[in-house]
Amino acid sequence: MDPLDNLSLLAITGRTLALCTTSLILALGLGIPLGIWLGGRRFPGRRALLGIVNSGMGAPPVVVGLLVAQLFYRNGPLGDLELWYSTQAMVTAQVLIALPLVVALVVAAVASLDEDWALQVRTLGISPLWRNWLLLREIRLGLLAAVIAALGGILSEVGAVMQTGGNLEGETRVLTTAILMYTRMGLFESAYALAAVLLGLMLTLAGLLTWVQYGEKR
Repeated sequence: MDPLDNLSLLAITGRTLALCTTSLILALGLGIPLGIWLGGRRFPGRRALLGIVNSGMGAPPVVVGLLVAQLFYRNGPLGDLELWYSTQAMVTAQVLIALPLVVALVVAAVASLDEDWALQVRTLGISPLWRNWLLLREIRLGLLAAVIAALGGILSEVGAVMQTGGNLEGETRVLTTAILMYTRMGLFESAYALAAVLLGLMLTLAGLLTWVQYGEKR
């Protein structure tokens, strides 16, 4: 294979950003409501659910990738969908990796609220929609932490996306899988170019979110 060219670099970077954005939106869309529910409710089995969430935070991504790959494999339960080695399978794996991080951080943020906060909000006589909006504002720093953690887990993942996407040129090749491929081929200049882009993206996004986070504290 030829060394990396500029067009390929742009295509791989764009695909990485598109997949990460999709996975992040889905993980937040599922994780925030679930985290609020677990953090603000007391019910039988809650501790067991929290244990599952905490265990999910430490689950090896390669195991998650294995489970998703088997799910979409041609002879698997969802094989008829023909999504093995597809961006949809990659997004599924990334969401499963990021979801426990989002849920756990949102649960912690909700649990840290003053016990009288919910009572005070109820006395205002506002609608549930506005109560939820006030809650999101109150835990916004925890939400930012969840975004940073989820983004880091999604953007840096290689094992699960390799298992579910296959690193297909022009289809499922992203920055992390391309770095691994070029390293195996001994094309270190191309691998370092991709690594520089990946690090630049992570530092830029993390820096932006951190700036917003510290801005909220002022």
